[in-house]
Amino acid sequence: MSELQPQLPEGNRGLLSEFWYFLVHEKAWWMTPIILVLLAMVAFILFAEAAPVLPFIYTL
Repeated sequence: MSELQPQLPEGNRGLLSEFWYFLVHEKAWWMTPIILVLLAMVAFILFAEAAPVLPFIYTL
C-alpha cells in the first residue's frame, strides 16, 4: 500500500527550494519565464525608486 502513496517532501524547506521541487517534479517549466519577468520588473522598480531618473520614467 505504501507504494501507491505519493512521497511528501521531508523537513522544512524554503520558498525557493519548494518552488524548485515543484518545477522539477511537476514538470512546470513553462512557469520559469513568468517568474523571471516578474523578478526583472521588481528589480527595475526597486532600482528606479532609488535612482534620480524616477521623474523621467513617470513621463513615459
